[in-house]
Amino acid sequence: MKNALFNTRLAGKLAAASCAALLTACAATTPALDANFGNAVRQARSDQTLNPTASANRDPVLGIDGRAGAAAQERYQESFKSPPRTFEITNIGGGLNGD
Repeated sequence: MKNALFNTRLAGKLAAASCAALLTACAATTPALDANFGNAVRQARSDQTLNPTASANRDPVLGIDGRAGAAAQERYQESFKSPPRTFEITNIGGGLNGD
């Protein structure tokens, strides 16, 4: 009799624990975080944008013509292919004897 009562109580406790485990599996764990996910990045991008409608401006840039701009771009691209020659500077700031 004692053994049957123990088994019944154990079965009830196991059933309650398994129901609780099943119910917690369906609950959202981070509803507040998920609702605001990405807001910080969107706000930072918005804060760093000087003129959000800049792409709608089709006026040409003043102060440089097409040939000069193309030449500048070409020089910029070439600077990565063959960087300028470097040289060594020695003895800056005085002589070896403390002068």
